[in-house]
Amino acid sequence: MTADLSRCSLNTATVKHASLAEAVEAAAGAGLGAVGLWRHQVQEAGAEKAARIVSDAGLRVSSLCRGGFLTATDEAGIAAALEDNRRAIEEAATIGTRELVFVVGGLPAMSAPGQGPRPDAGTADRDLVATRARVADRIADLAPYAAEHGVRIVLEPLHPMFAADRAVISTLGQALDLAAPFPAETVGVVVDTYHVWWDPALAESIARAGHERRIASYQVCDWILPLAAEPLNSRGHVGDGYIDFPTISRWVAEAGYDGDVETEIFNEEVWAAEPARTAATVGERYASHVLPHL
Repeated sequence: MTADLSRCSLNTATVKHASLAEAVEAAAGAGLGAVGLWRHQVQEAGAEKAARIVSDAGLRVSSLCRGGFLTATDEAGIAAALEDNRRAIEEAATIGTRELVFVVGGLPAMSAPGQGPRPDAGTADRDLVATRARVADRIADLAPYAAEHGVRIVLEPLHPMFAADRAVISTLGQALDLAAPFPAETVGVVVDTYHVWWDPALAESIARAGHERRIASYQVCDWILPLAAEPLNSRGHVGDGYIDFPTISRWVAEAGYDGDVETEIFNEEVWAAEPARTAATVGERYASHVLPHL
């Protein structure tokens, strides 16, 4: 019997070198039900055209990546972040998804992602508590605009190895605490296996997220070793690494989540493969390791 892939979504980062049209064609050809889009592709095509490309293929847009980067300390940086995120909210609404994934940003001491701190960075630029407080302030600034557009800000905790340069939120619990002041339909969270599989409080946090109705997305890919020279690109196909997908998928299902399941992989070898083959593998691994436990 053919597996039901209607909830299986190809995040287009998984086929990084494909155009938007090529990625959508690969997902549709593999029988998947949705795609998760990235803003640079939406902007290249234009949001309305991007929406048509997806709908004409019979697919849904499961999410838009990404907003966020909210940790600036100066007025100009704060204004720029708010402007960019308002634009992202508008893009999400136009392409037809409620879910706008936020990667909140790293410490102000950062010079560039994956690089050392700025030579002039001081103690305040390394203040993790104050940086998280600024993230909370910026979410409060943006939540009303998201609500007006029917879009949900979806907070993504990243593995702690990315706390310095990409996301000062490291656990699902922290993301839920930041979301708590806002309605669940306005601020939610994503459960990304790559980033949260290690968390000893994960079961309780997923259950809490379900109780609060805040699970907006479930993203899957595997933790593989050895890490690449660029750790960001160390993700693997589901089933190739160390993550217990049956258990985490069961927790997510028991929490009441019944939405799309996105496969999002950053990996040079996966990117070098033919998009159609990658999309087919995404569907096969979803059917084997995730679907039976949803």
